[in-house]
Formats: sequence, C-alpha cells, structure tokens
Amino acid sequence: MTELVVRRLLIDLQEPFARDWCGGDAFATAFFNALSMSFPFGEQFFIDSVRDTVATLPAHLQTRHQAEVRGFIGQEATHRRIHGLFNAHLERQGLVDRWTPRAKKRLQRLEGKDPRHALAITAATEHFTAMFADWLLAHPQVLDRAEPRLKAMWMWHSAEESEHKDTAFDLYRAAEGSHDQRKRWFRRVTTMFLGDLTRQTLSNLRHEGQLWKVSTWRSGARILFGAGGLFRSNVKPWLAYLREDFHPSQQHSGLAERWLADNRALFEPVNGSRAASI
Repeated sequence: MTELVVRRLLIDLQEPFARDWCGGDAFATAFFNALSMSFPFGEQFFIDSVRDTVATLPAHLQTRHQAEVRGFIGQEATHRRIHGLFNAHLERQGLVDRWTPRAKKRLQRLEGKDPRHALAITAATEHFTAMFADWLLAHPQVLDRAEPRLKAMWMWHSAEESEHKDTAFDLYRAAEGSHDQRKRWFRRVTTMFLGDLTRQTLSNLRHEGQLWKVSTWRSGARILFGAGGLFRSNVKPWLAYLREDFHPSQQHSGLAERWLADNRALFEPVNGSRAASI
C-alpha cells in the first residue's frame, strides 16, 4: 500500500498573475491553462469514483485500502482547491472554460451504471496525468521562465500525481474490473482527453490573439514533439497501459520523491498526518 501525505502548498494564489505567466511563451501558457481548467471537475469526479467503488468492496478490502483512499482524496481535494483559485484568475482574464461543460454532459451518461466504469475512467486519466507529471518532473526547464509560485504549483501537483498513480488502478483490480473494459475506457479517454485539451488550448490562444503566430506553433512543436517533448516521450508509457500485466508502479522514476524531498519548504503536511482527509 502507498502512504500518501496530504500537503498544504505554501504559496499565495490570491495575487493576480500575468496573462503570459509562463515566461511569455504563448503556447505553454495556453496549454497549462487548459489543463488547469479541467482539474476542479476532474478531481471531484476521481474522488467520487473512488468513494463509490470502495463502498462496494467487502469489508476486509475496504479496511485494506482505507488509509490510501483517504490520502488520495485529501491530495485530490487540495489540487481541486488550488486550481480553483488559479482558474478564478483565468476567468477574470476573460478566458472561458469550455472543457468542463462538455465533460459534465458526457459523464452524466454513467449515472446509475456499474461504478467500475467511472473508476476505469479515473484509472485511465490518472495514467495520463502521471505520464504528464513524470515528463514535467524530468523536464522542469519548460517552466524555468514561469512565475516562481506558479512553477511551484505545477511541480508540486505533478509530484503528487506521480505519487498516487497506483490508487485508482489498484481499486479497480480489487473490485474485479475486467482488463478488456480497462483497455476500452483507456482508448476512449485518450480520444476525449486529447480532443478536449486541444480544443481548450486553441480557444485560449484565440482569445489571446496568439493562435496564428509562427512563434506560438514553434513552441508547441518543441514542447509536444521535439526531443524530450511530451508526446514523443510518452509513446511507450501509453502503450504499456494496454498490456494485461501492466501496473503503474512499473513506471516508477523516483523523480517525484526527489522533488518532494528537495522542496520541503514549499509545503507542509496537513495536521502532520500521513493520510489526512480534506
């Protein structure tokens, strides 16, 4: 079982930040803003899917997973709150979140169905966030020119996403979810996630008047497809999820632990607990 620490990030997100907060890089700013817009609804969906599935497990399995689930919920609730504060600034800048309404409408179709469907979606999306997290932890220079408190936010979030990437997957196995359903939902999540991310990034760029600039797409090509780029680096981890013997722990890099150990001044444990609930 994974011991998950719930941490309070010690940065001030009340103060506004610049529209081009990511070092003046229009593509990076729009891309990270798009990701952030998806988090409050997404994190709540993850929390609900984990809670709903745990409730269906036999008592001994509920006990086995209880502490890790509390830690997972605590971390995700903290992410939801922090990105809610970040997104409030984006809204004041005039950016419109078009991702969340689409996701809500799409996921309403799961109401009343086997909770393992929602958990399979959660496990698939957690794999996506873990791939992104490990990429960012390995390439922190992407945010080198970003406002320091915002770089801290993204690195902290990435470290915790990598840290709890096993939780939903392990619960899905404990609930006897099928491998075929897990693969099927992963393919669907791939299409939905990348489609929504692309549409929201383009919407953000259009609003900022940066969509048709050559410099925007040079940056996008470098971040996504260049040497060490996000997509180029994650072909193998994406394919790995489709294997029957896959487990998230197989893709352990140690980068999250290293970042958390080196940056303890940026956060504090909630109530000193190793698995607090928020």
